[in-house]
Amino acid sequence: MGSGAVYPRQIAVKHRQVILCLYLLLVAGLAMAGGYLFLDARAEYARLEKVEGSNRQRLAEAQERLKNQERVLERLRTDPAYVDKVIRKKLGYAKPDEFIYRFED
Repeated sequence: MGSGAVYPRQIAVKHRQVILCLYLLLVAGLAMAGGYLFLDARAEYARLEKVEGSNRQRLAEAQERLKNQERVLERLRTDPAYVDKVIRKKLGYAKPDEFIYRFED
């Protein structure tokens, strides 16, 4: 037996080493892909939190406007003096003995 002869046992060991290296590369690749997806999901979550904050603020502002409009509507339903004031101001109405002066801005 010469020094250059390769035994079946040595071939099996080399195959195992190659397969082990491939498995390690596969696991490392999966770990890197998982890390990338985690970071991407984390960035998306942070962006969605900002959007939620701005939406909450817009909702609070809209609710405040709604409350104000409900107060005005209630006054229009119950306060005749307020109705008269709003009609005069918004529509420019006047009583028969009144004069309306309009000035240019």
